[in-house]
Amino acid sequence: MNQHDNTDVMKGALLLTLAGLAGKVLSAGYRIPLQNLTGDVGFYIYQQIYPLLGIVTVLSLYGFPSAVSRMTAELQAQGKDISFRQFFVPVFVLLFSMMAGIFLLLFFQAGKIAGIVGDAHLTRVYKFASFPFLLIPFAALLRGVLQGKGEMTPTACSQVGEQFLRVLLIVGAAIWVSSNAVSHYTIGQAAVIGSIAGMLAAIIILAFFFGRDRLPAKRATRIPWRYYAGVLLTVGLAAAMNHSVLILMQLADTLTLVPGLVSSGWTKLEAMTAKGIFDRGQPLIQLGTVLGSSFALTLLPAVSGNKTAERAKLPYLQAQRALAVSFYLAAGAAIGLMIIFPEVNRLLFQNEDGTGSLRVLVFAILLSSIGITAASILQGLGYVKRTALFIAAAFIIKILGNVMFVPYIGITGSAAATVVSLALLAAMVLLALKQKLPDLAFKKQVNWPAFMLAVTGMAVFLAGMDWLIEPVVSRAGLLLYVLFISFAGGAIYIIILLRLGAFRETELSMLPLSRLWIQLHKARDS
Repeated sequence: MNQHDNTDVMKGALLLTLAGLAGKVLSAGYRIPLQNLTGDVGFYIYQQIYPLLGIVTVLSLYGFPSAVSRMTAELQAQGKDISFRQFFVPVFVLLFSMMAGIFLLLFFQAGKIAGIVGDAHLTRVYKFASFPFLLIPFAALLRGVLQGKGEMTPTACSQVGEQFLRVLLIVGAAIWVSSNAVSHYTIGQAAVIGSIAGMLAAIIILAFFFGRDRLPAKRATRIPWRYYAGVLLTVGLAAAMNHSVLILMQLADTLTLVPGLVSSGWTKLEAMTAKGIFDRGQPLIQLGTVLGSSFALTLLPAVSGNKTAERAKLPYLQAQRALAVSFYLAAGAAIGLMIIFPEVNRLLFQNEDGTGSLRVLVFAILLSSIGITAASILQGLGYVKRTALFIAAAFIIKILGNVMFVPYIGITGSAAATVVSLALLAAMVLLALKQKLPDLAFKKQVNWPAFMLAVTGMAVFLAGMDWLIEPVVSRAGLLLYVLFISFAGGAIYIIILLRLGAFRETELSMLPLSRLWIQLHKARDS
């Protein structure tokens, strides 16, 4: 690969990273007004349908496009053209067959699924949620071919457009539900409509970009059905798993949390409300995880270009730096949020319900960030299937943890199960990464004295402010207070790390406002 091609790859990866960040921020942010408008019960209904819609998004955005992109690139490397008859038709037929199978399963088994989750009123919503799966082949095929040709702009534009329209429709539906005497289950149907509309918008955007290309007309040759099916099933599903860590945790809660509460004596309404309260932590965990793990995405192109440690030291350096930066940012976010969670809970969700349980759940930010960062590095080294198996194991552990803990300690048990499953995931991925990169020294890369002093300084400031400032009653005043202590506490944490040499200049260049951090870093030597 020449320098120009490498630059294009880096620009494309950066574009997809920025689009992914924008999509994740939108996906997390809209849930706060959704809860405010529909209450904990309305939020519970939305969260019962969200994991299915999240799986649709992952399959259409990451899973199958990765497989199609790989096949496109491999065929082009062999000097073969991507023709309509030899490639598009068979790949589309395979994709549509798989998704039609899921559609039929969900549609006709919706009643049983609703019975498993403990809410028969969700049957109609689950039936409706089967339809977005039929749109996956269109979006995935177009995205994959364009990405395989090195065109990342269509995927980025379609992703942002899809998320924006989906969020707009869901928030609009929440406003309508809160203003009219209609069933809260309407919000579940609105979520499906938003997903369908967003995917249609993405397909239109992708088709616009794709329409500029002309497919070659080639003579008929034998179609490699087995090859196409194998790559779609292995690479596609494995790539989807690797982007579904937090979605699978929520899916486990969807299946087991309400039944577990009801079995221990809670009324159905109490269990539904408690599930809605527990789900308040999901957007905060998602935003924290984005902060803590997104920098690994910029690392992947460099790592994947050096498959083994014997060929270069770059994988070691990149992996250690990414893990260290991920640890610093995620640990700071988790500890800071745990301290100020009562205020954050009141600001975002209008009361302090569930604060104790959600403080336990906050540690998922650190564990998921480390796990996702390490898994991303492992994927970059070519071990996609292995990381998918680790994530599947974490999902099973989460379900077992819910079954064991929830009947005895309620939603705190679900929080504990999430933390335990993500801790085991992080451990499994780090051990696998250590096997592939034996000289990896993540623990030595962390400046532990600097980290402990930074955490202490931030904690003392946040606790001191809570002691000095009288409880803020108005929401506007609470907003200003939370913004102030969040930015000030974060600044104290980062500045102490900088002054004590926790970061290298190359690591700081990965952060937003990198020039400011680099100047502060250099100031310690002056």
